Amino acid sequence: MQLIIVESPTKAKTISKFLGSDFKVESSFGHVNDLPKSKMGIDIENNFEPQYIIPTKAKKIVTNLKKIVKDSDQVILASDEDREGEAIAWHLANTLKLKDENIKRIVFHEITKEAILESLKHPRGINQDMVDAQQARRVLDRLVGYELSPFLWKKVAKGLSAGRVQSVATKMIVEKEKEIKAFVSEDYASINALFEEDKKEFSAILNKINNKSFDKLELKKDKAEKINKEIEKQKYLIKKIDKKTVSKNSPSPFTTSSLQQTANRYLGFSAKQTMSVAQKLYEFGYITYMRTDSLNLSPKFIKESREWIETDLGKDYLPEKPKVFKTKSKGAQEAHEAVRPTEVANLPDSLQAKLEPTQLRLYRLIWQRAVSSQINSAKINTTSLDIETKTDDNIYNFRANGQNINFLGYLKVWPEKTKEQVFPNLKEGDYINLKNTEVEEHSTTPPARYSDATLVKEMEKHGIGRPSTYAPTINTIITRNYVERDENKRLKPTDIAFVVSDLLSKHFKNIVSYDFTANLENDLDKIANGEKKWQPVIKTFYEDFHQNLEEKYKEINKQDIMPEEKSEEKCDKCGAAMIIKTGRFGKFLACSAYPDCKNIKGLKKDKPQSKEQEEKVKKLQEKHKDVKCDKCGSDMVIKVGKYGPFLACSSYPKCKNIKNIDDDEIKVKCPICEKGNIVKKISKRGVFYACNEYPKCKNAYWGKPTGDKCPDCESLIIEDLKTSEKRCSNKDCGYKK
Repeated sequence: MQLIIVESPTKAKTISKFLGSDFKVESSFGHVNDLPKSKMGIDIENNFEPQYIIPTKAKKIVTNLKKIVKDSDQVILASDEDREGEAIAWHLANTLKLKDENIKRIVFHEITKEAILESLKHPRGINQDMVDAQQARRVLDRLVGYELSPFLWKKVAKGLSAGRVQSVATKMIVEKEKEIKAFVSEDYASINALFEEDKKEFSAILNKINNKSFDKLELKKDKAEKINKEIEKQKYLIKKIDKKTVSKNSPSPFTTSSLQQTANRYLGFSAKQTMSVAQKLYEFGYITYMRTDSLNLSPKFIKESREWIETDLGKDYLPEKPKVFKTKSKGAQEAHEAVRPTEVANLPDSLQAKLEPTQLRLYRLIWQRAVSSQINSAKINTTSLDIETKTDDNIYNFRANGQNINFLGYLKVWPEKTKEQVFPNLKEGDYINLKNTEVEEHSTTPPARYSDATLVKEMEKHGIGRPSTYAPTINTIITRNYVERDENKRLKPTDIAFVVSDLLSKHFKNIVSYDFTANLENDLDKIANGEKKWQPVIKTFYEDFHQNLEEKYKEINKQDIMPEEKSEEKCDKCGAAMIIKTGRFGKFLACSAYPDCKNIKGLKKDKPQSKEQEEKVKKLQEKHKDVKCDKCGSDMVIKVGKYGPFLACSSYPKCKNIKNIDDDEIKVKCPICEKGNIVKKISKRGVFYACNEYPKCKNAYWGKPTGDKCPDCESLIIEDLKTSEKRCSNKDCGYKK
């Protein structure tokens, strides 16, 4: 009997379907060896030798595997093909005391019968260079975590942690927040002209004055209104028409990074959710290995996709030669192929009964992306109109841009929306009918916080981390309370993140240096390729790191890092003044008489800062002054929370009843049931809008309905709560205002 050991029970179950009775497939349920949790587990004096143990949860599994090994003629280690998978195979070999002649190591990029049988024909030994690269990563992270974290406990607050990659990711998010806070908004204006010809309307925007372009911030409201009065009754001439057809190339297939970014944008998945769902799809045998930075596609997949394109779409959609994409990612060495469906014939609709909704949505995205990468480019007809009007003193130039799809190409498969605008039949030298002009006021907006997608993109850009580390890193900094998600699911740093990030940036520059971290990643790649030995890399890093740490223990005073702030509060236990401190979970009030009095309590929520907000709260209080608590009968009062004003019982904390205020935002009739109104709601995910006839009607929107309807499909237009962009609520439509 031949024993195949994989790391996942789902993977074991899938592989078992392809093999006969001569094979037995078992799961190790992940790692069977790890560093101990109770101590560092690295013998620094003995060339950084790791001291591996069998975790408690793995002991029964190891005992069972040892029994099965005794009855097996051959042991085949079939963990994943990346560094971590290689380390799992190595640990299994050592823990199960397997003899070299009894070990075979197989790898495959997809869990299909063809791939498994082919891998069994070409077994190899364990790649020690890849094992060493994984050991080096693990040792590096353990040294930083176990030496720097206690320093933070002593100098900042108990329970904090630091990490080689997590601290850099936190710094990125903190720096972005500082940029947002330092941003100063500027007002400017634009002038839009609406024209009508042959009963077709189109708009143009002022882009030049006297044939010279101007910066948008130069045009202020007063100047724009003056110009608007000058031009509203003038004649408008078509000065130039520029038409051309441009090609829009198909996107490359997914890498780990682009999969996480696209799933975040299109599906709203976090990086962690994307990888969790993709892992299941891989183990079921529906997609190839999802931790990769390669853009290669197998000849088998290219052949299948080309056959499907020609048969289902037609020869016009099939390129003469298969499309090849070059990997741009730094150190792309951990896998051999992009993320793709294992079989083109597994159309997304055919798997509806086999996959959960989230799995099907991600699979559809992967299938569409991989297949569309092999389809001809889309052809877009673009038209730009230069329109001129003259006054006694000036020439004002307007620009209108339009486009329509000439040939769908890859857009036939990939769900990318292209807004079309077609102009009436116009000629250069024609005068056109002006319907109206208007001045529109704008304000510059601060940069947006990182989403999972944009943070992964930034980490990849700087070479920080690798495909297998993006999602765990984001999850770690959220779990460790350095980062929280705002109402739009973007990444917002907590108070303690600023303190720790500034401390590390000042005193441990290498730990949070983008270049230094990227160079370490490159060293790990060189170890995996056999170009470097792992212990010297660790030694070079550790000697400087440890020496600096020892110096900082003596040099840094906690009071300098965490200065106490005065407050007007008095301790309700001893009467001493309360001071504001910052802890792991943010700022709090503590008695200044500590340790004699250990009273602490949370800070009160900030009051509305703007006069506009204060006015709004006053009006709401007046409007709801007669509302009684439906639980205890006390008066309900207006409070302001994370998501705005709400009603709370005045008898708090005896009664903790609260209610959403859902009648002061909009007045839009529900288009689904036509009975209820769309009102503001709040959930764990943030603000949304829904029919007040719930649960009879479950219509909901993740944006604020404006009351307008989409000109293309008649669905409601919604306003994005973060960007203020107005778009159609129907995702399949793609209309943007």
